[in-house]
Amino acid sequence: MSIPQGSTPLSREYDIQLGKPHEEMEALKGKIKEHYDIASDSYLDIWGEHIHHGYWPTKESEANDSKETAELNLIQLLLSTSKLEKNLSVLDVGCGVGGSARYLASNLGCHVTGITISSRQVELAYSLTKAEVEKTGGGPAESDKDDEGFVKLGAGKVRYLEMDAETMSDHFAGDVGTFDVVWFCESLSHMPNKEKIFQDVYKLLRPGGKLVLADWFKDEGLSAETLRSDIKPIEDGMLLPPLCTNQDYVRLAKAAGLHLFADPVDISSQVKKTWELTWSLVQNKAVWQFAFSHGREAIAFLQSFQSMRSGYDKGSFRYAVMAFQKPGA
Repeated sequence: MSIPQGSTPLSREYDIQLGKPHEEMEALKGKIKEHYDIASDSYLDIWGEHIHHGYWPTKESEANDSKETAELNLIQLLLSTSKLEKNLSVLDVGCGVGGSARYLASNLGCHVTGITISSRQVELAYSLTKAEVEKTGGGPAESDKDDEGFVKLGAGKVRYLEMDAETMSDHFAGDVGTFDVVWFCESLSHMPNKEKIFQDVYKLLRPGGKLVLADWFKDEGLSAETLRSDIKPIEDGMLLPPLCTNQDYVRLAKAAGLHLFADPVDISSQVKKTWELTWSLVQNKAVWQFAFSHGREAIAFLQSFQSMRSGYDKGSFRYAVMAFQKPGA
C-alpha cells in the first residue's frame, strides 16, 4: 500500500484551518454524540469493529501484522498490563461498536456492560453481536437479549447502553462496588470532567477491582507555541477537551483513592502506524464529500488525521497504557 506522506490534492481541496477552540463542555458533549451518531457507520467501514489504535510491538509485527491484528494486539497488551483473569464483571466506558466488549466476553467469559453516548453505536453493537453469535453457531434465540439486555456470547455475555459517562455512577447506583474491571480504551480523553470520572470509577469498582486505560496524551512541558501548532488542531478535529499528560491521569486516579497497578507505558512509536494507514484509507473523494455535507467539524475530523501523524512524529502527541487498582480485596 502506498501511504501518502503529507497532504494530498484531495485533502487540500477541503483544507480548513484547525485549532478552533471548543465552546463550553456540555455543548462539546452534544457534538461528540452527534458526531458518532452520524459517523459510526463510516468508522466501521474504515476501522472495523475495533475503533482504536493498532499496536505493532516489534519490527516483525510492523512488517506483517494487519491493522485488524494490530487492534487485537492492543487489547492483548491491556490484558497483560492489568493481569486480568477470566469470568469478570466489566464496565467498558466509551465502548464504541462493542469490539472490546465482545472480545472480553467471547475469549475470557466476562459479563460486559458497554456504555456509549451514541445511540447509533448501541444499534451497531447489538447488530454486530447478533452476527457474531450466529457466526459461531448460535441460532436467533441465542442472540436474543435477556431481561437486563445481555446477549450470550461464548462463555460470557454483553449488553450495550446509551449513556453519558459522567452519569454512570447515578445509573449504576445499585451496582456500586460490584464491577471487577472498568475499561477505557481511547475514550476518557473525550470526557470533560475527568476528576468526576475517576471518582465514579472508584465507587463502581469492588475492592481489588481494576481500572484499565489506554489513551491519547500530550507530552509533558510543551511550550505555548507547540500546544497551539501541534495539540490544538488535534483537540479541534477530534472533539477533545484539553488533552492531559499521562501523569495527569496518575494524579487524578490517586486523588480518587486508586492505587497505581501498572505504571504508564508509552507505546507511541508502536501505534503511530495507525494514522499512516488511516490517512491512506480516507483518500477517497466520497469520504470527503460525505464529511463536507456534514459541515466544518466533519472536515476538521479528517484533516486532524494529519495532525495526529505529525504530533507522533514530533513527540508532542503521545499514547500510553496503564492500570490502577482499588485497595482492599
